[in-house]
Amino acid sequence: MLLGVPGLAHAFDLQQLSDQLAKPDVIHGNFVQEKHLRALPQPLTSKGTFVLAKNHGLLWLLKTPLQQDYRITAKGIARRDAGGWQMLPGKSAGAEQNRLFLAVLQGDSSGLQRDFELSLNGDAQHWKLTLVPRSMLLKQVFNQINITGGELVHSIELLETQGDSTLLRMQDSTSTQPLSDAEQHDFAE
Repeated sequence: MLLGVPGLAHAFDLQQLSDQLAKPDVIHGNFVQEKHLRALPQPLTSKGTFVLAKNHGLLWLLKTPLQQDYRITAKGIARRDAGGWQMLPGKSAGAEQNRLFLAVLQGDSSGLQRDFELSLNGDAQHWKLTLVPRSMLLKQVFNQINITGGELVHSIELLETQGDSTLLRMQDSTSTQPLSDAEQHDFAE
């Protein structure tokens, strides 16, 4: 009966969103991250560039206020120092947040559904995905995570239980450039 109603038969669902976000092999872009802390009147803002590569992971290159390069892969998080890439301890809340972040950007809804109740609104061009934590560990950190986008992710907002929040805006994202030699080298190390 409902299939005859226009619009209901073709609602944009999680599988379609996952497929859409998983399509590009490589995404390059800029980001602006605003960390709103209850104790501070102004947000802490950092800016940089990112490279998300299917089957490799994420290069997160902070430019301001300080320069710091991170590599987030299935193996964990590494930070670049004078001696090359150094793996960071993996059992921190930050590691969980980064694993989550990778799942979001890669459209891994099955990974997200393990840890969150997901609700999706909108269509392929304008969507909002709301994540509410299931596990006690995540409930201690987050009230909710809101993700918006179109063809690619536009913003990620983390609402923390302590009243702090982080807004991450992905800007000028493009999926038309392949990995550069330097980027391939960074993922291979």
